[in-house]
Amino acid sequence: MENPFGKITTLEQAMEYFYDGMTLMFGGFGGVGSPPALIGGILDKNIQNLVLIGNDTGFPEIGIGKIVSRKRARKVIASHIGSNPVAGELMTRGEMEVEFSPQGTLMERIRAGGMGLGAILTDVGVDHEFVAKDKQKLTLNGKEYLIETALTAEVAIVYAKKADPFGNLVFDKSARNTNPLVAMAGKITIAEAEEIVPLGSLDPEEIVIPGVFVDRVIPSCGVNWKWAWE
Repeated sequence: MENPFGKITTLEQAMEYFYDGMTLMFGGFGGVGSPPALIGGILDKNIQNLVLIGNDTGFPEIGIGKIVSRKRARKVIASHIGSNPVAGELMTRGEMEVEFSPQGTLMERIRAGGMGLGAILTDVGVDHEFVAKDKQKLTLNGKEYLIETALTAEVAIVYAKKADPFGNLVFDKSARNTNPLVAMAGKITIAEAEEIVPLGSLDPEEIVIPGVFVDRVIPSCGVNWKWAWE
């Protein structure tokens, strides 16, 4: 039976949205909450020259770290890269550009992008030479702020515990982490779900991201999903 909702698809079909040189935003914290099948698909398709936006660079063989370690990224915007020594080596050798953003500021920049805002104001790092370098400042009510630009991406990838055919998402405890904000900031958002359930089976109170923010849903490895609408 053909999918009448248009959001549930296969990994192979989802890969049509990925291309060399694109900006890719990803959910996850140290690899927890990052979508393994989508990351594997990007590697298999040999996508190159990516700009990655997310909390961190995972570990060398965990999460987005697999993409970084194989030199598929030309730039990373993250709060830290310390858990992935390969990222540090690439940065030091000048083979990958890294833009550091304080974690709270980074999340607010992503949230602002998802809300359609152009930038945020923050006093975090306003007096720090490294953080404030090349950034505009603004004085408001006698207090000085940095202007931090909002962040969006051509594609955002997230990992959910459950999804339904409309793209409503439920997350698994701390694996929720940055995923809800990332889901809102992609021009196209693709969710990988451990379980795809029929419409009406999710408690509205447990839905964290409504389907309006999600364009495609793919099953994670081994998930049987066709019955979700049959």
